[in-house]
Amino acid sequence: MSTPDTRYHPLMMTMHWLTLVLLIAVYALIELRGWVPKTDPLRDAMKSWHNILGLTVFCLVFVRLAVRNLTHTPPIQPPMPVWQDRLAHVMHIALYVFLLAMPILGWLILSAKGQPIPFYGWEWPALIGADKALAHTLQDIHEVIGNIGYFLIGLHAAAAIVHHKMMHDNTLTRMLPGRHSRATP
Repeated sequence: MSTPDTRYHPLMMTMHWLTLVLLIAVYALIELRGWVPKTDPLRDAMKSWHNILGLTVFCLVFVRLAVRNLTHTPPIQPPMPVWQDRLAHVMHIALYVFLLAMPILGWLILSAKGQPIPFYGWEWPALIGADKALAHTLQDIHEVIGNIGYFLIGLHAAAAIVHHKMMHDNTLTRMLPGRHSRATP
């Protein structure tokens, strides 16, 4: 799999933006669920779709990692200082850990609650036995990391915009669909 040196492979771009769309849906479903009365079946459907889409993100991460290893990562032009490159690397690791940890925690929560783990008509196996106290603890951790996720995603987007608008490099345009090859001043 190859692509011009200035752009990510189209499959990598597609997975990047698909991940964002899925994350928006996952967050929207859980945030908006609170506005739906507890007796409304829509509330349970929203929770179920939150879980399904979270597990979809989990699966997509493995595909992304495989494609990332099989494709070329275009260099940033002009190159960033070493400290920025290292910070960007740490940020990407944090994002991948977030994208893996959140669905695993969700899967563990459902398992500890003794609930089914739905996935597009199939059911995933429980990872642990039912334990309501553990489920509550895992739920608290899941919520804290979910709030940290807002920060990570926002910081990632802000960094891309800063690179594009202030540093005038191709950090953002490498991941944008279309014919862009680098940012313009």
